[in-house]
Amino acid sequence: MHRAALYLAVAIGLTGCEDFRNLPTPPPAPPSVETPAVSEASRAVARHYAGVQARLLAQGRLRTDTAPEDAPWTNQDLERNFVSIALFDEYTNRGGLLVEATTASHLRRWADPVRIRLLFGETVSPAIRETDRLAMQGLVRQLRAATGHPISLTSGEANFHVFIVNEDERRVLGEALAEIMPDIGPEAIRRVEDMPRSDLCLVLSSVPEDTSEYITAIAVIRAEHPALLRQSCLHEEIAQGLGLPNDSPEARPSIFNDDEEFAYLTDHDAALLDLLYNPALRPGMSVAQARPILRSLLAEPGL
Repeated sequence: MHRAALYLAVAIGLTGCEDFRNLPTPPPAPPSVETPAVSEASRAVARHYAGVQARLLAQGRLRTDTAPEDAPWTNQDLERNFVSIALFDEYTNRGGLLVEATTASHLRRWADPVRIRLLFGETVSPAIRETDRLAMQGLVRQLRAATGHPISLTSGEANFHVFIVNEDERRVLGEALAEIMPDIGPEAIRRVEDMPRSDLCLVLSSVPEDTSEYITAIAVIRAEHPALLRQSCLHEEIAQGLGLPNDSPEARPSIFNDDEEFAYLTDHDAALLDLLYNPALRPGMSVAQARPILRSLLAEPGL
């Protein structure tokens, strides 16, 4: 199983998109309004991921403890993992194709306040909408506390769009994605619309070519996931979209590890976010520039 973070360098600004039909996101349907039925293809996807979650839980994965005693970590671990996760990219562009390949990069983060909007497909049930809204409220509080950066959940103008959609809705997201992120390109759209089952979810983020500061991001979450798997995707993709784009097999306890051991952001991950938004580090820094500052920060008492 895999979660993806795709970085796109663009030279233009953000254009607004309320949802993928250019209409305001509807409120949860009242009990008397019937939600459109999902397709058999979507039901098959839901059965598949119910099995995936059950197998992961049976293997002791998708843990929800955030400060596990069996996974201690040191500041040396934190420095190594920060470099791997914040200063390397998971994907690279080769001849217009997005290829999975860990590539040295530089520090990127948001300068503007992050305004997150949930956008649900019309076949997503009221129960899932309410569950995910409540989960997002808690996650936003957690991310705001970890980063010290203004992050909010909004029903209005947004710069971080989170699509929670079923199979058929995801396969026709291209027009909406292009409206939000005009230079997204056909390869990234195909990556969303033809997302293989091995990809649990993904995030796209864009930065103007002359800066290292995000201007917009899009996360795509499968509504067919059971609640724990779906909320795990929310935790990782939104955190990746804040500036932690890579995964590392050495990171533990961490959600930034494709072994799926942990479902939610851990105290280790909160420390990564705290470092990412520390004013001593600046957008655009390379590994060589950032490493001595990281060591100085982590040598301070109490860290």
